Amino acid sequence: MTLLPQEIIRRKRDGATLNAEEIHHFIQGLTSGHVSEGQAASFAMAIFFRGLSVPERVALTQAMMNSGEVLKWDLPGPVLDKHSTGGVGDTVSLALGPAVAACGGYVPMISGRGLGHTGGTLDKFDSIPGYVTQPDIDTFRCVTRDVGCAIIGQTADLAPADKRLYAIRDVTATVESIDLITASILSKKLSAGLHGLVMDVKFGSGAFMDNAKDARALAESLVLVANGAGLPTSALLTDMNQSLASAAGNAVEMAYAVDYLTGRKREKRFHEVTVELSAEMLVLGRIAADIKDAREKIENAISSGKAAEVFQRMVSALGGPSDFLENHGKHLQAAPVVRAIHAERSGIVQSVATRDVGVAVVALGGGRTRPQDPIDHAVGLTQLAEIGETVDANRPLAIVHARSEEAAQAAERMVRAAYALGDAKATSGAMILERIGAKS
Repeated sequence: MTLLPQEIIRRKRDGATLNAEEIHHFIQGLTSGHVSEGQAASFAMAIFFRGLSVPERVALTQAMMNSGEVLKWDLPGPVLDKHSTGGVGDTVSLALGPAVAACGGYVPMISGRGLGHTGGTLDKFDSIPGYVTQPDIDTFRCVTRDVGCAIIGQTADLAPADKRLYAIRDVTATVESIDLITASILSKKLSAGLHGLVMDVKFGSGAFMDNAKDARALAESLVLVANGAGLPTSALLTDMNQSLASAAGNAVEMAYAVDYLTGRKREKRFHEVTVELSAEMLVLGRIAADIKDAREKIENAISSGKAAEVFQRMVSALGGPSDFLENHGKHLQAAPVVRAIHAERSGIVQSVATRDVGVAVVALGGGRTRPQDPIDHAVGLTQLAEIGETVDANRPLAIVHARSEEAAQAAERMVRAAYALGDAKATSGAMILERIGAKS
């Protein structure tokens, strides 16, 4: 059997089932640099079209996990995490991590950058001046132990093969593969040494899986592979048929999270998803007896301000401003052009092409078209109108934050086209469609 990268690619291209040795050899080459970016892109595309069996998924996950260090923890509480498959305005991690930590969990969250039309948690934290999103492992350990929560990006030591493949997938139209998503997510989570993981699997017009059937298949894959690897995992299917928060961007979502934690603004849909995911983590970690008890604990952590206190301690411990919670407006970048986007007619929002809203943010400079592209943290959209809301001369579709008037006009056209208006009443669907492998 040959282990040349091109032969492994050819076998998968032709529909063969790869064995663990072939997969581990290819990933080892990706880590060392012996596998080129073009070969990695071809490998990803072959998997996209041919798929992987469950044993292949497990092998790919373990190969990427073992491409770097695997953490072990000695803490007085459970080590827990949440991961979202991505969406528009998905700001949950910024509030959830501190809330779970305030309840006694430890959350070493290894987050990612934006993929395609979706925002990345890491990019949002990069908008905080001084915040070190890629600290060394010792700092990561210390902050997790002392604060209870550390939200960072992949370091060079944790799942480095995934970090390289992640960036390639973003620009080669291979993001939506269930096999690659499963291995990518779980390799990072397994390398973090978790005791429990909750997956937020999105479905809808702004998700990578636009229908519930595909989202359910991904959730089942994640739960199956993770539990098979010894990591207790459950998944919730959540709605992404419109922006989850009313803000989409980087600094604007960070400001939204601060407003949420401090009680200045708590939108119902965002709050519901945050509480449900957090509560599931507490149950997995045996911090709460059941979901009802867990919800009460999380609600108290948020309403009492304890979650906000943990958030500020984490920001300070990772190099950010010590007064960020009180003065975030002073520290976050602001776009020079800020103005309302009005619909061409009055009406009730019937539906939103949410992916196009995310693409508008990318076009403003808030996302990437190539892995090496810089991010403009200041740009984005705020006050996004919800399904069922009436828009008119007084209520715009959104507020655009742009670097130039030309960029603002382009975003305006995209946002207008993304919103379908009508005269009939409209309502959003249930935020939580289903729990998979979850305890009730």
